[in-house]
Amino acid sequence: MSTIRILFTIWALIVLAPLTAVSASETYKIDPTHSRIGFKVKQAFTTVTGRFKQLSGTVEVDREHPEKSSVTATIQVKSIDTGIAKRDAHLCSEEFFNVAKFPEITFKTRSVKQTGPDAGDILGDFTMHGVTKPITLDVKLLKKDENSTRWEVTTAPLSRREFGTQFSSGVEGISMIGDKVVVDIEIVATSAR
Repeated sequence: MSTIRILFTIWALIVLAPLTAVSASETYKIDPTHSRIGFKVKQAFTTVTGRFKQLSGTVEVDREHPEKSSVTATIQVKSIDTGIAKRDAHLCSEEFFNVAKFPEITFKTRSVKQTGPDAGDILGDFTMHGVTKPITLDVKLLKKDENSTRWEVTTAPLSRREFGTQFSSGVEGISMIGDKVVVDIEIVATSAR
């Protein structure tokens, strides 16, 4: 093999191989304006609904090797909105979320398993109120275009007790708030290119 061909082969390995690897992986930034992090919990004879308005994070999608994909997300707890300002302030207080000490809720991927052409299970570490537990997010791709993706995300109801997000025992009994919180998530993420 001539010196020129050897040099060309080395150049191709150094320059073109990384480009091939990069093209298989796509990076998206979560769009907080169009994403929804909602929740609902039973209270007495009604259901309280709410959402968190401030969210950030990154979605890494590897089309050729889905198991190498990942998600990191951060929710600002102070952005909680249940439609009643006084209740939101109480939820942010030391008696519940304690935003001063635990300002964020986070999720970080441990593993990803593809379950269908446009669906998968993401196992990750979920941290809320200083407590970290593994949860599985079931994700389904709803839409993809050149610059963005939209995902439906579901998970098993979360236990307030497991994360220590309960009022004092006296208030807890009077408030008649359920332990299980149903989460409602839709994520829109835009290309980071």
